[in-house]
Amino acid sequence: MNFLTGENISKSYGERQLFKDINLGINDGDKIGLIGINGTGKSTLLKIIGGIESGDTGKIIKGNTVHIEYLAQNPDYDYEATVIDQVFNGNAPIMKVIRDYRQAIQKPDKENEMIIKLSQKMDELKGWDIESEAKAVLTRLGISDFDVKIKELSGGQRKKIALASALIKPSQILILDEPTNHLDDDIISWLEEYLKTKKGALLMVTHDRYFLDRVANRIVELDNGILYEYKGNYSDFVEKKLERQKIEASVERKRQRLFKKELEWMRKGAKARTTKQKARIDRFEKINEESSNISQENIEISVAGSRLGKKVIELKDICKSFGNKKIIDNFSYILLRNDRVGIVGPNGSGKSTLINIIANKVSADSGIVEIGETVRLGLYSQETYHMDDNLRVIEYIREVAEYITTSDGEKISASQMLENFLFFGEDQWIFIRKLSGGEKRRLYLLRVLMGSPNVLLLDEPTNDLDIETLKVLEDYIDNFRGAVIAVSHDRYFLDRIADKIFSFEGNGNIVQYTGNYTDYRDHMKGIEDNRKSTSISKPKVNKKKSEKKEKKIYKLSYKEQQEYDQIDKIIADIEEKIECLEVKIEEAATDYILLQELLDEKEGLEVTLNEKMERWVYLNELVEEIEKNKAEKNKYDI
Repeated sequence: MNFLTGENISKSYGERQLFKDINLGINDGDKIGLIGINGTGKSTLLKIIGGIESGDTGKIIKGNTVHIEYLAQNPDYDYEATVIDQVFNGNAPIMKVIRDYRQAIQKPDKENEMIIKLSQKMDELKGWDIESEAKAVLTRLGISDFDVKIKELSGGQRKKIALASALIKPSQILILDEPTNHLDDDIISWLEEYLKTKKGALLMVTHDRYFLDRVANRIVELDNGILYEYKGNYSDFVEKKLERQKIEASVERKRQRLFKKELEWMRKGAKARTTKQKARIDRFEKINEESSNISQENIEISVAGSRLGKKVIELKDICKSFGNKKIIDNFSYILLRNDRVGIVGPNGSGKSTLINIIANKVSADSGIVEIGETVRLGLYSQETYHMDDNLRVIEYIREVAEYITTSDGEKISASQMLENFLFFGEDQWIFIRKLSGGEKRRLYLLRVLMGSPNVLLLDEPTNDLDIETLKVLEDYIDNFRGAVIAVSHDRYFLDRIADKIFSFEGNGNIVQYTGNYTDYRDHMKGIEDNRKSTSISKPKVNKKKSEKKEKKIYKLSYKEQQEYDQIDKIIADIEEKIECLEVKIEEAATDYILLQELLDEKEGLEVTLNEKMERWVYLNELVEEIEKNKAEKNKYDI
């Protein structure tokens, strides 16, 4: 069932065109992940679909009964409201009834007649279920005091309340802009399961690649103002996008060869005297005007930082408390030159505090931080408040350095580094105040790296960064000649970069684990499984009764024999069809609608081929076993 269709949507801000004439349909059951680099208009597109903003052209068509719930990246709050009142905000009839009922029962002079009427409406609209679900969701998100005022909460807690409000309100389309920011790992895992089973449609922007992999069944990518659609999750998208880029690269090479030939002809001094010559000149101009949208990815950035001495950073018996809350208790560690440390733990446990103690931004209550003389720290914090909005992008970077030197001795200018971080051409000369939140974070990251540090301290680097920038950062860390300590809730990022995990486990206790994030989670799961297994006695199994005699097979069934006789031809036919499709795909490289249809057809054939190949292996192994059994039987018969 179609809930919403966006037709020929375009949007510009001044001279900057975000997207033009894009189309998107949202159907019941869709779990859509919208991805693209910061500044391409992802959040703007969500707002247009959610009815918060209007496009310059185009229209949004949706059914009268289709309700959309939208969670902004930076939600608005009523700071004087309580948690539960904030959750039940909005104009939906059921929300108004819940608010009226709550106000009625809290009045000193309660009007029983009004309460009875509101109770009946609560019954009709299933308000009791929504109220119960709201409290359950808030509790699962770590919010247990429902009557505290919003102004008394941290930014992370406020975001959780806004998320709870969006989740519990009845809607056919749920739109979420970066829902995993500021969430703990366990809460993200819970949210994955919640959204997978939630009815209706989901449209979300998130940089969390594991989240996209586990929740999404469609990926739409906003790239150079064009919307590309891919069926499947994030892993499927990566594979299909690679295939699309190979095709585009092939088409671009052909275009370049054709352009070269036409250029040679033009240089011979062709005169537009005949229709044929005029047509050829027009053709040359058309080829010359065409531009390639092949994106620049997998850029290697290996910057030569200053050389580290024997001593890097040593922490000795670090203690830190805030009031009665102890967050670090006698923590010691000697940082090695090539360490890749990931720091995990619940919000408010002290992860950022540890980073700031190392960076000398916060003082420890006791203990010693010794930093080697050759250490050059690069600190990437959660805040970008120190940015001067009146600076231009390139001026902000040139404040640190005009050039940096690579490990190969090559000099890269500030402008070239900006291009590596996806700020192209005129974008380098716009004022910082005109950047999106994600673009500011990307620019801030580049400024830190421009300082050529040899020790990187990264505090939640993945928040608000797009996936393409994360790839650039991960590639940088792969080639970085120094130590890295990163606080992050991004499981994919920690799996990519970390070989040690520091886990904040309460009461100031920081436990060290070897391996990446998945290794750490497997270790924790193993401890939990062992705990459960020791508390549950296992029933004894009588092996003799449960064992069954293995029955030997001496021939294929009729159906199996038919399948065995035909499977080689079936596989050959499928492979031939895939080869024909590959030719058609290359020919349809510029027709994106036909291209997607052909890619989907090819994907279906490849799935079928894999199934048939697995069946072929099974049948051949079965035949071998039958031959072996027959040989044994003949041996004993003799």
